[in-house]
Amino acid sequence: MRQPGAYSKLLCGGRTGPHSLPLARIKKIMKKSGDDVKMISGEAPIVFAKACELFIEELTKTAWEMAVQGKRRTLNKEDVAFAVINTDVFDFLVNLVSDSDNPRVEEM
Repeated sequence: MRQPGAYSKLLCGGRTGPHSLPLARIKKIMKKSGDDVKMISGEAPIVFAKACELFIEELTKTAWEMAVQGKRRTLNKEDVAFAVINTDVFDFLVNLVSDSDNPRVEEM
């Protein structure tokens, strides 16, 4: 059985137990990213898992600000869409959240 490495302790706040996101799924996605990707070290999915956690946290915080501005306490997909559209860092997701069925998103 593989022993937890330094990255696991560092990226997971000192714990080596179960990660928030499934590492096997992350590794599978990494392998599907291209034909050139053959081998992936054990630490790489851990780094990706932490990056995904940080990404989700940041997008959620930004979307939550949109919900608060709308005087709501429930995060909606429209809040996420507005966060993506109004934040330059999330520009790569604009095509994902822009759809003709959502007139509120199209106004931006």
